[in-house]
Amino acid sequence: MKKIYAVLCNLTLVAIIQPLLINNAAAAFPDKSVKIIIGFPAGGPLDAHIRLLQEQLQTNLGQQIIIDYKSGAGGSIGAAFVAQSPADGYTLLLANTGTMVINPAVYSQLPYDIVKDFQPIARTAQQPLALIVNNTVPVQTLKEFIQYAKANPGKLNYGSAGNGGISHLVPEMLNSETGIKLVHIPFKGSAPAFTDLMAGHVQFMAESVPQAANYAKQGRLKALAVTSLKRSPALPNTPTVIESGVANFDVVGFYGILAPKGVSSEVLRKLNQTFRDTLESTEIQRKMLDQGAEPAYLDAEQFSQFLTKELPRWARVVQQAGAKIN
Repeated sequence: MKKIYAVLCNLTLVAIIQPLLINNAAAAFPDKSVKIIIGFPAGGPLDAHIRLLQEQLQTNLGQQIIIDYKSGAGGSIGAAFVAQSPADGYTLLLANTGTMVINPAVYSQLPYDIVKDFQPIARTAQQPLALIVNNTVPVQTLKEFIQYAKANPGKLNYGSAGNGGISHLVPEMLNSETGIKLVHIPFKGSAPAFTDLMAGHVQFMAESVPQAANYAKQGRLKALAVTSLKRSPALPNTPTVIESGVANFDVVGFYGILAPKGVSSEVLRKLNQTFRDTLESTEIQRKMLDQGAEPAYLDAEQFSQFLTKELPRWARVVQQAGAKIN
C-alpha cells in the first residue's frame, strides 16, 4: 500500500512540476542560439534572403541565428527534418512557395504535412521570378525567345532548383500558355542551376529576381521578363510577361518561417514579435526591395490562413502543368 501511495505521489508531483518546467523554459526563451534550416544548398535565393535578415534578427532575439542547409527533394528533406525536431522554438524552417504549397500537390508521397506538422510563424517576403537566358541565346526579349523556341522544339533546356518547385512549374506554365517545348533539367538548388545556365549547359531559367538581377547587372545573363503584374524595382527596364504578350501570366512566390507543430504560445509570440520587428525596419525593407523582394509580413494566424488558401490554388496549377511526381 505504501508503494502504491508513493507512486501516486510521484505521479502527482510530475503532473504539477512538468508544466511548470515547460512554462519556465518558454518564459526563458531563447537562452541559446536558434537554428534556421533551409532545404536547399547555400548560395540560393533563400540563403540570400535570410542573410539579409540575420543580423537584425539576432539583435531583436538576443541570440545567435545559425543557418543550416539540408538540401534535396525540392526542400522536402529540410522540411521533414524540422517537422521531426523538438517543438521548442530552437529549430525553425525557412521555406519557399515550393516547399510549403507546391510539394504537397506534386509529390505522391511527402515526408511531412505542411498543415499537421508545422506551426506557421511569419511570412517574410513575396517576390516574382525573372525569366532569364544565357548570353549565347540569340534573343533580347521574351517574344523573340518564344519564337526561337517554337523554331527549335525540344532543343532548348531549362534548369530548375529541383523537381516540383516554382522554378520547375513556371517554365511548364510558359510551355502550356505559348505552345513551346522547353526540356526540364532539375538541379539540387538554384546555385548549381545558375552555374550551368551561365556556362551554356542550359538555355533558360525562371528564378527569383534577386539573384537574376544581380547576374543580369553583371552582364552574365539576359533577363527577358518578370512574372508579376508590375515591373520589379530590381529590374526596372525588364517588362512583365503580360507586357511581353502572354496574357494573364501572374506568378509571385513567397518565403516564410515555420516551427514544428506544438510550439508553446509564449515561444510563438516571441518568435513572431522578433520577425515583425525585423521586417518593420526601414533599412531591412529598403535592402529587400533593392534585392527584388517585397516585404510582406504576416503574423502566425494570418500566415496560416494564407497557406490554407494557397494550397488548393497551386494544386490546380500542378494539375494543369502535369507536374505530378510519383
